[in-house]
Amino acid sequence: MSIAARHYDTVTAPIITEKTTIVAENNQVVFEVPLSSSKPEIKEAIEQLFKVSVTAVNTVRVKGKTKRFRGRPGKRNDIKKAYVTLKDGDSIDIATGL
Repeated sequence: MSIAARHYDTVTAPIITEKTTIVAENNQVVFEVPLSSSKPEIKEAIEQLFKVSVTAVNTVRVKGKTKRFRGRPGKRNDIKKAYVTLKDGDSIDIATGL
């Protein structure tokens, strides 16, 4: 697998919610990443894909909720969020995509 393909696998999708727009004021961006990815992998992928400097990466593992589907209990998938802090002056425009 090429290096670029590995980076695209590391960053699954941006997360756009009310909370992420608030942390965007602190020069942070939030991405969904695979459960197995590490902070150094995430940092390298963001720097290579978006051509920005990353100062910190904080991760959160979110456990899937138990929901009912057609009367039967089910469980949503667990996800991992990466809060990426960018260097002052750098920015990522999530709306344009890659």
